[in-house]
Amino acid sequence: MRQSSQSSGMRGPAIFLAQFLGGEPPFNTLPNLARWAASLGYRGVQLPTLGGQCLDLKQAAESQTYCDELAGICADAGVQISELSTHLQGQLVAVHPAFDDLFDDFAPAELRGRAAARTEWAMDQLRLAAKASQRLGLAAHATFSGALLWPYFYPWPQRPKGLIEEGFAELARRWRPILDAFDDAGVDLCFEIHPGEDLHDGASFERFLEAVGQHSRAKILYDPSHLLLQQLDYLGFIDRYHERIGMFHVKDAEFRADARSGVYGGYQDWIERPGRFRSLGDGQIDFKQIFSKLTQYGYDGWAVLEWECCLKDGAQGAEEGARFIEQHLITRATRAFDDFAGVGSSASRNRRLLGLD
Repeated sequence: MRQSSQSSGMRGPAIFLAQFLGGEPPFNTLPNLARWAASLGYRGVQLPTLGGQCLDLKQAAESQTYCDELAGICADAGVQISELSTHLQGQLVAVHPAFDDLFDDFAPAELRGRAAARTEWAMDQLRLAAKASQRLGLAAHATFSGALLWPYFYPWPQRPKGLIEEGFAELARRWRPILDAFDDAGVDLCFEIHPGEDLHDGASFERFLEAVGQHSRAKILYDPSHLLLQQLDYLGFIDRYHERIGMFHVKDAEFRADARSGVYGGYQDWIERPGRFRSLGDGQIDFKQIFSKLTQYGYDGWAVLEWECCLKDGAQGAEEGARFIEQHLITRATRAFDDFAGVGSSASRNRRLLGLD
């Protein structure tokens, strides 16, 4: 059972399941999660691939029968698989030694403390994800870039000449063969632009594109919440990078400037930070303009809720999120509003109207 990648417009609503996984129903198995999502009005589910709770990534890469069964489970519940995610494995493709101990928690136990082996495992996970996405008939895949340079994001102490260039060159050496694997599979690889990653804004994404030779499969997972919290123009971002936007996380945020801390947050917990994630409709992001711009530029992927909020419970956020996305989806116009007043045209008439005959 393959899902068509063809669409006449933006699809949705869909929901990223990572934040909802748990040990109790309905959050403990893919069949239960799919039925729960459908009951809230979602039409798609984005599946995390680490841990095996939603799927076995290796089996999905190797078995078409298994992928057909996964798609069938979702279809029986009333949803489609929108995309797969390797956010955590992508993070492990590139890890600065300062973060080795923390990020070891995402790796298999036998690889902890073995940075080089962990990187190879992560890269293999991405190659498996490319094949699994192909077998599922998916058009795009979600991931993180990882980070070798994040400790140096602020230019103090002064960075030695060539440090940033070498960091992106090494990032490209690791990701270029993965991008080629996704190209072979016919799937776009969408990097979530996110603080903590070397690809955290437009300028860093452009550096990466240059390092990988403008690879056609290197795309953006557009999440306006991360742009707002960095005080970027998240609407202008669409104008500038729309040709590279291959995925959309619908997530809200707010930035409440105060006299005590700013964008960096003062080491405070999320609820005290000036910038914090909110449930859809509770933050400051102008989603009417976002949906309008993405529709204008012909985005035909999924609109996927990624729920994160420091105040509201996830069950309430998920229930409200389906309605929120549904209300913002735009059916693209098939005719001009003033077609009824159209007039006849010919070359001779046009010249006559210009006073040229």
